Amino acid sequence: MSFRRFDEAGLSSPPAPGLSLLASLRLGLFQACLGCLAVIFSGLLNRVMLSELGFPGLLVGGALAFEQFVAPSRVLFGQVSDAHAIGQRHRVPYVLLGTALFCLLAVASVPLIFQVGRLLEAGSQPIVSLGIAALCGLFALYGLAISLATTPYLALVIDRTTEAERPRAVGIIWCMLTVGIVVGAILIGLSLRSLDGVTDPLVLESTLRLFLIRVAAAVMLLTVIATWGMETPQAAASSLGVSSGPATGAAASMSRSGACREDAVSLRQAWTLITSSRQVLHFFLFLIFFTLGLFLQDPVLESYGAQVFGMPIAATAQLNAFWGIGTLLGLLLAGLWVVPQLGKLATARLGCRLIAGSLLLLLLCGLTASVPLLKLVLLLFGLAAGIGTNSALCLMLDLTLPQAAGTFVGVWGLAQALSRALGKLIGGGLFDLGRLLPLGPDPYPAYALVLGVELLVVMLALRMLTLVNIRQFREDTGRSLERVLAMELG
Repeated sequence: MSFRRFDEAGLSSPPAPGLSLLASLRLGLFQACLGCLAVIFSGLLNRVMLSELGFPGLLVGGALAFEQFVAPSRVLFGQVSDAHAIGQRHRVPYVLLGTALFCLLAVASVPLIFQVGRLLEAGSQPIVSLGIAALCGLFALYGLAISLATTPYLALVIDRTTEAERPRAVGIIWCMLTVGIVVGAILIGLSLRSLDGVTDPLVLESTLRLFLIRVAAAVMLLTVIATWGMETPQAAASSLGVSSGPATGAAASMSRSGACREDAVSLRQAWTLITSSRQVLHFFLFLIFFTLGLFLQDPVLESYGAQVFGMPIAATAQLNAFWGIGTLLGLLLAGLWVVPQLGKLATARLGCRLIAGSLLLLLLCGLTASVPLLKLVLLLFGLAAGIGTNSALCLMLDLTLPQAAGTFVGVWGLAQALSRALGKLIGGGLFDLGRLLPLGPDPYPAYALVLGVELLVVMLALRMLTLVNIRQFREDTGRSLERVLAMELG
């Protein structure tokens, strides 16, 4: 390893082949697929387990939380992606492998869920415990596959963009995530309309299994289309002129990018970088509270629509579409206007305040049981979430060193995944607690408890954001990188 190569790359993001609008949209197809699956796992299957199969809320939240409890693997997968190429590529092969695995596991989840439902109904121990353990294990494996695919994917976004290009790229790619949520919700509503009023588990299982097989096949195909040609083989990038004098344009960008990949720091060195600044801890905690503030209601939202507003399966699935449309508008508004006008930190603060206000409205609209009002509030909630998410993601990608892009993305992904796990677990647990408290037969108070706690969490995220300082992060990690390289050369 030499200082010369790192000096060429610099301590900030190295120049990278820019993403055109068309390329950003194509790369965003993968995010759209994740959005579609998120609707199914966080919405549809939650609803079926809670309302149709009668699973306890804590069991549903706990089982789904195992998807996120394996989030520490993101740091490892990110470092492996930085250091070890497959077929001379550091990102795309891991994305494809992870996608193939989580598609298979998604299909396998349906029969297992219904089998656990039958075991719970029979109530025979220890078979019930084994079934619950198997369900938790499946969601843990699903989370590992998601981590394997998404961590290198985000590192690929960093590899392919400069700091100036990222707000636009983030806006487009995460708009595609929201498009996937909206499309997934619409597909569920259209494909499963025949299940309205159906309570027969056999009919539910066969229909849902066929539906997920079709979704998994489409996700795999779209992921191949999204990533095809997005990463240049390492040998080809190196041959563009790393050592043959100054290059220009895309060739120079790709050669320097390849250099960084060849000199990727080790896991021990990456850990030294990660722990070199308190800003990493501050932003890590902000991401936890921010993401928790977006998803604490996730395990119970569709049941909220079912039990408080009297909505059928297809209608509650479409609640995600209203949230998704609002998020799409918020992402576009933030990326094209709000962030350039206010800056990333100011926009993140604005997003947190708007999210807090929309959660208060979501809590209060349950008193009216008005379905149109619920849809409007979810639209506003999505708008606030989009504004906050765009700025938070831009901050996340800025608080990253190119020499350890995958590792830093893994750390930030760990924060988000951990908070989503806690959201599922705490959301389900708070719901059960609300049902146990002597609050009367009305189901509303249990949901109000979940939403009230979520509102407080968003205020904690706003407090942590005041401690984040990008300049201090860069100074601290820059000095640490110089020490790491000096120790290796010494």
